[in-house]
Amino acid sequence: MRNTLSLIALSVFAVSCSTQKTSATPQKPPIQVEEKKETAVKAEPVPGKIVKPQIQHQGDLDFFKINIADAAKNDNTISHGSIVSAKAAGYKISKEYFPAVGQNFRQRYIILHYTALDHDKSVRVLTEQSVSSHYLIGDQNDKIIHQLVDENKRAYHSGLSHWRGVENLNDSSVGIEIVNTGFTNGATGQREFYPYPEWQFRKVGALVKDLVDRYMILPENVLGHSDVAPTRKQDPGPLFPWKRLYEEYGVGMWYDQQVMESYMNQMDAENFYMQSTDPTFIFKYQTMLKQFGYGLNPSGSEDSDTKKTIEAFQYRFRPEKATGSMDVETYAILQALLDKYPGK
Repeated sequence: MRNTLSLIALSVFAVSCSTQKTSATPQKPPIQVEEKKETAVKAEPVPGKIVKPQIQHQGDLDFFKINIADAAKNDNTISHGSIVSAKAAGYKISKEYFPAVGQNFRQRYIILHYTALDHDKSVRVLTEQSVSSHYLIGDQNDKIIHQLVDENKRAYHSGLSHWRGVENLNDSSVGIEIVNTGFTNGATGQREFYPYPEWQFRKVGALVKDLVDRYMILPENVLGHSDVAPTRKQDPGPLFPWKRLYEEYGVGMWYDQQVMESYMNQMDAENFYMQSTDPTFIFKYQTMLKQFGYGLNPSGSEDSDTKKTIEAFQYRFRPEKATGSMDVETYAILQALLDKYPGK
């Protein structure tokens, strides 16, 4: 009897357990699928995290055309042209985290030159010898500007150069050569420079403006070869219209006329002439020229380097009278420019 009761009890217990297992299954909340949906939706931007646009693919080339960096810091993530990547044997280069926001452009300056050669010789020299430039503006009134070097690569156009503490500007500049004879020596030994036709100036203006805009180059960093190498170069010479480039294209530098005249009115021409040979005053304006940007070492002596630097300054900012000597007007222009473009 006891055995019978035990068997009945075990049977009831087994049926009870079996019933609990089968009844538990429909009670599981079917929310796992919904949770997965919620996880997928979490692609929304997280506060403080940069949401990066997709890299554009065209065949085997990758492009990134949007700036997600801080332009106020002169940072930029845009790649003008395809992204250049390594090809490490046996490995894949991943752009999963591309691009880093801490980057900017190599191009910080634009340097203008004249070739001092005719068109055909300019092409041969700039493409077949150890000098080059990124662009060449020819002597034909057409719609063509010649590119000779990739903008991302270093052209050999400035040589030994200096501007505001930066040496070897080939490393950080775009070079533009303009087909122009330069100068010939007149009967009195004076340099006689050749003008730039209007259409050639327009090509320069359009090209420089595009480069300044794309690479976020400071307008005042548009320079002449004679600015960065005043003791050995004269190009683009006193007949290049720097003032028009500033006024019509918003690039380059120019002084405020009223400020310059104010400085002139504060000086007496006779007294200025008397102090112009004083070593203390010479050292002062040499220091000002260096502060403005030129690679001039102040010495207190009006040596050859000083005269050539003053001449280069006058070629650009007082081209109608380039004497190589510091006078009242030149000194006033220098002060006005330092007010507007203070050195570091």
